[in-house]
Amino acid sequence: MKITVVGTGYVGLVTGTCFSETGNKVTCVDIDKNKVDKLSNGQITIYEPGLEKIFLRNIKEGRLTFTTELEAAIEGAEIIFLALPTPPGADGSADLKYVLGVADHLGKILKDYKVIVNKSTVPVGTADKVSAAIAKNYKGEYDVVSNPEFLREGVAVDDFMKPDRVVVGTRSERAKKLMSDLYAPFVRQGNPVIFMDERSSELTKYAANSFLATKISFMNEVAQLCERMGADVDMVRRGIGSDDRIGKRFLFPGIGYGGSCFPKDVQALIMSSDEVKYDFEILKAVEKVNAIQKLHLVEKIKAHFKGDLKGKHIALWGLAFKPNTDDIREAPALSIIDALTTMGATIAAYDPEAMPNVKAQIGDKIKFATNQYEALSGADFLIIATEWSEFRTPDFERIEKEIKNKIIFDGRNLFEVSKMRELGYHYESIGRASATK
Repeated sequence: MKITVVGTGYVGLVTGTCFSETGNKVTCVDIDKNKVDKLSNGQITIYEPGLEKIFLRNIKEGRLTFTTELEAAIEGAEIIFLALPTPPGADGSADLKYVLGVADHLGKILKDYKVIVNKSTVPVGTADKVSAAIAKNYKGEYDVVSNPEFLREGVAVDDFMKPDRVVVGTRSERAKKLMSDLYAPFVRQGNPVIFMDERSSELTKYAANSFLATKISFMNEVAQLCERMGADVDMVRRGIGSDDRIGKRFLFPGIGYGGSCFPKDVQALIMSSDEVKYDFEILKAVEKVNAIQKLHLVEKIKAHFKGDLKGKHIALWGLAFKPNTDDIREAPALSIIDALTTMGATIAAYDPEAMPNVKAQIGDKIKFATNQYEALSGADFLIIATEWSEFRTPDFERIEKEIKNKIIFDGRNLFEVSKMRELGYHYESIGRASATK
């Protein structure tokens, strides 16, 4: 098939690259000429494990190309994917100006039947709005389809190439046939392509992410109870996770969720619920709990130092909202940085991928180290905010040499409390007993 993908952000670039990997001819469109030039020259613009290899292979084979010209890109295309930003507005609702802007443009340049696919996460009813925007200027045949993405940053290539399920919202048999053919190579092992109406598909994405966010916030509240009751959250997690009605995933306590999906999608579903006069109380609580949890480690630090952080120099490991990505959107580390620097502390941070993005956002507010051990030099204590694999088995003797005090505040529960106690650290984590010197 010939496919057009509008937008070369995270979703658009993964989508376009993975579709080209199965033999489709894919043209990706973006208004940013500088980005298009970089991509055309084989310079990938996001960090995602496993993506660059297939990106370069398909550019070489001529199956993956990039342009700023939408009209030329859709010539001969059967399917047009809209993978555009839908940032939250001031009230938390999804801003559809990019999606509807492109839809309006498509209405002016379409010449024959196309399937226009909303790949972006959009509120219920967006397919109708896209269709109406196109219909203002185009009276020919077309179908608007909802096909939400379920990509996890860090494992997005595997998620796309071997999906648990593909959700397609359309009531058109013609569009259904094209979408079935397109996704056939990705579901050869029997995972389902689930067809439904457009509105149900749009809600499915928000419901899925909001439910996962609820699991995370629930477990973080359980961790709060564990700290107060003398229980161990790891034991509780194992106990409930073995129940197949609950499952093991998304039960790890920490310092809250972040990223491009959960915060935005929870906010958007709350707003959509408010618009139809339904008070989604559970999700409002989820959002509140997550905001509190992001600063839970700060509260532990304040308690340990009796509220006086002025002049303290802190090492911070991890800036991205999760490992294996450079995404810092809504990252808990940023909330921690803001809180501690406001109290007069200085910070030296290290993250394998996210430092350029943090520097672009906050400038010289903190120092950036070239490796995890350099960040420790002269620090009063260490904070761990992202569970990168290289942080899991550090050289504790080297830590002891570099840091002033053997104190670690671990927001991701990377180490065993008993081991830290044996090593003589003051160690505080989430939902577990502290190790004290």
